[in-house]
Amino acid sequence: MAAPSPGPGEVLVCSPEAGCRATAASSSSRRGLLWRFRDKQSRLGLFEIGPGHELHELTCMMQAGLWAATQVAMDHPPTGPPSEEDFLEVLTQVQEGFELDTLAGPAFARLRRSLGLAEEDYQAALGPGVPYLQFLSTSKSKASFFLSHDQRFFLKTQRRQEVQALLAHLPRYMQHLQRHPHSLLARLLGVHSLRVAQGKKKYFIIMQSVFYPAGRISERYDIKGCEVSRWVEPAPEGSSVVLVLKDLNFQGKTIDVGPQRSWLLRQMELDTTFLQELNVLDYSLLMAFQCLHEDERGPGSNLIFRMARSVQGTPSQEELGAQNRRLLPDTPNALHILDGSEQRYFLGLVDLATVYGLRKRLEHLWKTLRYPGRTFSTVSPARYARRLCQWVEAHTE
Repeated sequence: MAAPSPGPGEVLVCSPEAGCRATAASSSSRRGLLWRFRDKQSRLGLFEIGPGHELHELTCMMQAGLWAATQVAMDHPPTGPPSEEDFLEVLTQVQEGFELDTLAGPAFARLRRSLGLAEEDYQAALGPGVPYLQFLSTSKSKASFFLSHDQRFFLKTQRRQEVQALLAHLPRYMQHLQRHPHSLLARLLGVHSLRVAQGKKKYFIIMQSVFYPAGRISERYDIKGCEVSRWVEPAPEGSSVVLVLKDLNFQGKTIDVGPQRSWLLRQMELDTTFLQELNVLDYSLLMAFQCLHEDERGPGSNLIFRMARSVQGTPSQEELGAQNRRLLPDTPNALHILDGSEQRYFLGLVDLATVYGLRKRLEHLWKTLRYPGRTFSTVSPARYARRLCQWVEAHTE
């Protein structure tokens, strides 16, 4: 029988091995299916973090800690209106060999609920039983990047200063998503820190993967709207690895979203203006392409509208033109999907934690001298927002 879960602020003592034993039977029954996906995952540059991998011990601790942390949210769901304490709470859970902190747990539990994300699904995807995936990143940061095995959730290590910025902005971030349920901002689902023995805390965030569902995605891009260090050497012809490319790799390409272009430009303006108000820069617009099947093309045939018809009946042609085809009207949805005439696009703004402080201002001065006449990422938040919106406007039709 599982041990009772603690209330907010209490300490939980359990073993990560216990969680692994509890899920051993179910994971073994799924093992045959998982082998079928491994070839496809390696083709996409994804690698299972199994025994022997240098990050295996760390990710097992993350899984055991997240299982216990989510159980607290399930046993003690937040009630009533959000309070200031929801954003300040730190829950420390001590386990065998490590401890995990959950930062602003009640606030994130409310956010996940507002997105229609069941805690049971969140716990199953991030908890023990199936290894996380590591993928090849073209980022220059020293962060580690992981995916849940179903590729729905993205985990990234962060510096303490970045986490502090995210938590300081969290109330306004949640208000922005409530006000703009179709926002392109990545859905941040949790912030945690993990410490082994008396070692240094390692902070990490969890968010909805922009590239989900990942099946049939053919190209991926990370766009900042500038040119310095914005080229990735593509994989050799015939290679099975798919890389996340950058701005200069996108030259000569466009995003054909048809009548939804005006909505996309407006939403980009709303979201980047919000980030400008937070004094944030150096975020990226992630994009991915997926060819639509024949039955997915044309007005009313995309995934979102088939869902709408099943609930509301068939809308008129006038209604089809007026609605945002990315999401069901006024329904919060974490899928970053926008259908064009020939392609399905995955779009999301990520890396929302870099503040334009003294260090970035000095970096701006240095790069101005180092790269005269060239565009680079370290500019004022106002200029950064304006330039990225201009990039989207110039590359959409």
